[in-house]
Amino acid sequence: MIKAIKGTKDLLPADNPRWRFLEETVRRIFENFNYREIRTPIFEETALFARSIGEETDIVSKEMYTFTDKGGTSITLKPEMTAGVVRAYVEHSLGSQHPVTKLYYISPMFRQERPQAGRFRQFHQFGAEAIGSSSPVLDGEIIQTAYDILKALGLQDLTVKINSLGVPADRENYKQLLRNYLNDKKDKLTEDSRKRFDKNILRIFDSKAESDQELIKNAPMLIDHINDESKNDFEVVKEYLSKVNIPFEVDPKLVRGLDYYTKTTFEIISGKVGSQSALCGGGRYDLLIEQLGGKPTPGVGFAAGMERILLACENENSFTVDEPAIDVYIIRIDKELGLEVSAIASQLRRKNFTVDYDYLQRSVKAQMREANKLNAKYTLFIGGDEYKNGMINLKNMETGEQTNLPINDLSRVIDNLKA
Repeated sequence: MIKAIKGTKDLLPADNPRWRFLEETVRRIFENFNYREIRTPIFEETALFARSIGEETDIVSKEMYTFTDKGGTSITLKPEMTAGVVRAYVEHSLGSQHPVTKLYYISPMFRQERPQAGRFRQFHQFGAEAIGSSSPVLDGEIIQTAYDILKALGLQDLTVKINSLGVPADRENYKQLLRNYLNDKKDKLTEDSRKRFDKNILRIFDSKAESDQELIKNAPMLIDHINDESKNDFEVVKEYLSKVNIPFEVDPKLVRGLDYYTKTTFEIISGKVGSQSALCGGGRYDLLIEQLGGKPTPGVGFAAGMERILLACENENSFTVDEPAIDVYIIRIDKELGLEVSAIASQLRRKNFTVDYDYLQRSVKAQMREANKLNAKYTLFIGGDEYKNGMINLKNMETGEQTNLPINDLSRVIDNLKA
């Protein structure tokens, strides 16, 4: 038997009410902030991600699903969304329509990494990008949209972590400070961190190894070496979060793994999903649009992992969804009335009622069992002496009340269903 690829997961009908609730919550809150939805292709040219995310990041160097198409172009299934949104922003001149372009998305992503709790090779993210303003107030708003969505899902065990990466010149100066600090400790770093020492030294802060964390415990922190503008902007972000009642903590080791971030960076952590605790993260990327061929344009955004969020919701039992139910299940008493049943079902469906009936010539008792399994609000009995007399019987499954109605006046049935 052929099974789903490791690291992928079928979303079965029983799973989807929770996914729909999450998606509806995401759309509602983003649209409250006047973000508009964007959908980009599932794959892009590989160069887009190499240029934007960074050649030395784990995503580009280890995790991307990349192949060459028949035209000889290197294609990659999208591992994240910001690069694609920025590409669309530049390609379609979205900045000419509004001075600040606020976009959100809900989309599958693909990374070839080791599957574990809350992490898959095909996974789903929602997120937002606000492009066109360097105001740190917008940074605060982005953090608020993420926080408000998670709180609207009922999550309580949340920690908001923020930091500032300053501008690229600050980072380059700081990298040298960090190299000087770690130079005589390099041999004690794990293999991954030794590679990062030469290629992307800030990523050492992402290491989960206790030995690495012990070595960098007293290292100089980037936030102490950023310029005055970055410091002032960071103060505004903190003031914004305080004014909208979002608790936060400053985490000087929060550096994020993508090369395009500048100034504000943040994560929201759950205490309910194990080692992969970050539900969402993002920050400011004022150089990315120019890097991808656009005019110098500031931007800020975030992405959130939907599987991981739903795992946190399940572990906290943060929300419940109603069991699926249908409006009407039509029970055919006489077998020869199959076409009459389907005709009545069609009329009710065209009036926006959810209707089903038996396709297997089963007994009335079996049909009633199916109606109960489907949580039918009403059953409509067609057949027997009542049908011969031009009537059908409508039963309210909650109260047990039954009403005989003329079969040639379906509007009476509809009125009863709406009552």
